[in-house]
Amino acid sequence: MALEKIAFLPFGYLVDQWRWGVFSGRTPPSLYNYDWWYLRTKYQGICPPVVRNETHFDAGAKFHVPNVTPYIRYFVSFVLQFQFHQALCKEAGHQGPLHQCDVYQSTQAGAKLRALLQAGSSRPWQEVLKDMVGSDSLDAQPLLNYFQPVTQWLQEQNQQNREVLGWPEYQWRPPMPDNYPEGIDLVSDEAEASRFVEEYDRRSRVVWNEYAEASWDYNTNITKEGSKILLEKNVQMANHTVKYGTWARKFDVTNFQNATMKRMIKKIQDLERAALPVRELEQYNQILLDMETTYSVASVCHSNGTCLQLEPDLTNLMATSRNYEELLWAWKGWRDKVGRSILPYFPQYVELSNKAARLNGYEDGGDSWRSMYEMPFLEYELEQLFQELQPLYLNLHAYVRRALYRFYGSELINLEGPIPAHLLGNMWAQSWSNIYDLVVPFPSAPRMDATEAMIKQGWTPQRMFKEADNFFTSLGLLPVPPEFWNKSMLEKPTDGREVVCHASAWDFFNGKDFRIKQCTTVNMEDLVVAHHEMGHIQYFMQYKDLPVTFREGANPGFHEAIGDVLALSVSTPKHLHKINLLSSGDGSYEEDINFLMKMALDKIAFVPFSYLVDQWRWRVFDGSITKENYNQEWWSLRLKYQGLCPPVARSQGDFDPGAKFHIPSSVPYIRYFVSFVIQFQFHEALCQAAGHKGPLHECDIYQSQEAGRRLADAMKLGFSRPWPEAMRLITGQPNMSAAAMMTYFKPLLDWLVTENTRHGEKLGWPLYNWMPNSARSEGSFPGSGRVSFLGLNLEEQQARVGQWVLLFLGVALLVATLGLAYRLFSIRHHSLHHPHRGPQFGSEVELRHS
Repeated sequence: MALEKIAFLPFGYLVDQWRWGVFSGRTPPSLYNYDWWYLRTKYQGICPPVVRNETHFDAGAKFHVPNVTPYIRYFVSFVLQFQFHQALCKEAGHQGPLHQCDVYQSTQAGAKLRALLQAGSSRPWQEVLKDMVGSDSLDAQPLLNYFQPVTQWLQEQNQQNREVLGWPEYQWRPPMPDNYPEGIDLVSDEAEASRFVEEYDRRSRVVWNEYAEASWDYNTNITKEGSKILLEKNVQMANHTVKYGTWARKFDVTNFQNATMKRMIKKIQDLERAALPVRELEQYNQILLDMETTYSVASVCHSNGTCLQLEPDLTNLMATSRNYEELLWAWKGWRDKVGRSILPYFPQYVELSNKAARLNGYEDGGDSWRSMYEMPFLEYELEQLFQELQPLYLNLHAYVRRALYRFYGSELINLEGPIPAHLLGNMWAQSWSNIYDLVVPFPSAPRMDATEAMIKQGWTPQRMFKEADNFFTSLGLLPVPPEFWNKSMLEKPTDGREVVCHASAWDFFNGKDFRIKQCTTVNMEDLVVAHHEMGHIQYFMQYKDLPVTFREGANPGFHEAIGDVLALSVSTPKHLHKINLLSSGDGSYEEDINFLMKMALDKIAFVPFSYLVDQWRWRVFDGSITKENYNQEWWSLRLKYQGLCPPVARSQGDFDPGAKFHIPSSVPYIRYFVSFVIQFQFHEALCQAAGHKGPLHECDIYQSQEAGRRLADAMKLGFSRPWPEAMRLITGQPNMSAAAMMTYFKPLLDWLVTENTRHGEKLGWPLYNWMPNSARSEGSFPGSGRVSFLGLNLEEQQARVGQWVLLFLGVALLVATLGLAYRLFSIRHHSLHHPHRGPQFGSEVELRHS
């Protein structure tokens, strides 16, 4: 009986749970099958025996779904029938277990049942039920009574066999039989697939262009109306993604001969965030918009009402100020304003990101992001690269720490501890180039910063981008089209508009409209950024004729590396001399070391930061970092990899990761670590192509057509081929390697090792718990409501009681001490000829601040 009645209950319940979700819109067409199996696993504890996806419609294989017959009636009937049975058995005078009752030949039971049937639907069912069973409510107790003997037996058997109730391993699936035709109901016609991708590409150009236009309008003029339009275009793009992604999943590409088409369809099958149900997608988009807007419009205000925005105000302050307290004010103010405001949004963003990833077949959001590199052992390989570069960073860190120690003193810098994060010339301490004046190895050597010359010569932001464009064309690469100069935002507007100042390059998917958005400042640093962003534009132009699906970098790091490769040449004294920004291009040994130091403050200092940001996010996505310890784990990683500490106490209420643009904007960050490694590989290979002789750091590939050809060949591939093939076109081999970066900085590393040895520097930060006094709170344990008292972690009320007890004891001790002193004086007065050692009292109370 249980195999029929009990086994049916969850199925009888879930069928219309699924349909009600469909009717309400919670389950969109893109999730029909996913939600069906989600409910079957949740309520029945069963799984499909073979892989299912959204090309299947397993709910439709049950008669009542295509026949539009409500199903919850059966669940209700299975509860009611036992209520009826118990009432009729009672009417028949049955004594004993309910499952043994037989109402056969009981006219009393028949009369009661007849009354129920004759009522039909003439009265509310609750009244009819009450006449029948004495209650107007559905009640599962009679069903439980009926099966009580078998329930008890099952409990004993399950305890005896130590069975696990439920299905905690809910993601388990049975192995596929050998040679099972997995795509048996999928489309394998390559000609039909070809027609599909042509239609997808044609429609995508329109949809993506409209979305890019709306996003550009909002980013360059933050308004509520712009926000509304952007959200509408977001929905339009999501609908497009769902429609064609679901369609793409109907194809079995296993035996396709055209590898390009196979790759394209597999990529289209990933719905990304559009896999979310409509309401959750709208919620996700709104969260992202709110977080990015919060970041972009934030400002930090003085007590006199003067407010500073990040660009250019706070950025300039962090770069130029050498006042410890002023830097601390800016550092803390930005995080108080931005990080704390973004924290309430972030847990739900993580939840929805993970749900979208799982709907696309990934374990979590981090797994989805890592998949873009098509490397099964990505994390291991990245760690190996980081380890290769660590000697460079550790020596740079020790040298810079010594220089800061000389400037700020021993109270603010510990030669064996981490460096306070606000002293390195950058809001996030990701680049240290702005403190070059404090750490320059040979101060008397000629300066190599082109900023002064740029300002003297009247350079403008547009000229900086013209110079970058000129570098690309000197390699035989493409010039930017006229639309670029007409439509880009190269300076921060002065008309009062709120804008997203973070530099970015834009492809509008029509083959001719490419733009940059940057609040450019005329200095050497932004000249490098201009080349970086123009590298993105060059990549866009090189692959503009590919299908939309392939208009991406070979991997995300490639896109970031292209412009930086050229910046490695632009930064050389030789090139700066060519463009009249330095008086001489031939450097002495001292000038070489100074140049490499300046480059290292940008490139090497960035390595651990670019590595750790997504180490943190991946752990947030997989659940090993929870919202309760977001900030604690952030600083744990910053200490571990960068050797930095916060300059003020941090708490659970702070959210310092959110003060970095890429976190609220949901931009993966490991791409920058990858790009900083491979750009030196590219640079080394292109220098060889250009015929360069001599140290790698002196190479300038300006005007080398062969170097340009290699770059163009790789960029034209876009995402159409696996990235190792693009790597091979540039470097002649398919792997990422840190060797070229180590070669570039070898002269500096040798110098740093000598200097650090001479000063007896300890590499690393063995006193990892050290913090400046400003980072030690008034005895508080951040975010806990507890305090440190006499080395104990106590509630505030307990600490207050302890203070009164201490006060009382202190007074008593004082009185006793005075009395004892008088007594000792008396004894000594009367015993001058018999000296002896009196008692000694020591009292040390140390309050430890966390």
